[in-house]
Amino acid sequence: MAHISSIGAGIFSDLSYSGVGAETEITAAPTTEGDWKLAFAQEVANGTVATAGAPLEFRRIKDIREFPQMGTPPNIVNIPTYGFKTSKQVQGQADAPSFEVTLNFVPSDWVNTANYHGNLVGNGKLYLFRFTLLNTPSLGATANTAYASIAGGLGTVPNSQYFWMGKMEALQINPQLTDANTAVLTISIQSEFVGPYTS
Repeated sequence: MAHISSIGAGIFSDLSYSGVGAETEITAAPTTEGDWKLAFAQEVANGTVATAGAPLEFRRIKDIREFPQMGTPPNIVNIPTYGFKTSKQVQGQADAPSFEVTLNFVPSDWVNTANYHGNLVGNGKLYLFRFTLLNTPSLGATANTAYASIAGGLGTVPNSQYFWMGKMEALQINPQLTDANTAVLTISIQSEFVGPYTS
């Protein structure tokens, strides 16, 4: 498929992470577009045992209520220039952003037990993350490949994918008395953003 080519709301956007079956911590980011996509070839359901040493498997973080801005924030530096009334601006080195996702909180997905999301929060390990901008739902043929970065998965609908390495640092619960309980998942960014790619 191709990138999204029309105006629309990204209400079907997806956040996933890979490396759930890795026996050792991921230490280096993939170097090519194909390698990033290969890490998201087959979905493993939350609570299901992942295959040891199989970085091709990924898990989706579902029930997302609100995404933050994507990408590296600007760091514009003003430079005084002798003889001019105004200074000039140059791009400085940007600080890594924090990526905070607001979730409709379902506690059973975040228990601190092996094969659940909660077991990875604060464990200090690196994972590969993928944010997929989607205006329409994936039409993939099978449940475990519908959101895979392959032609038969996300490649069935227009999409734009961004990848990075990061850690799940914290999960803060926000109990609600009149609405759904929410939580904020903080993901630290440990590499540059790569993309946008498409399947």
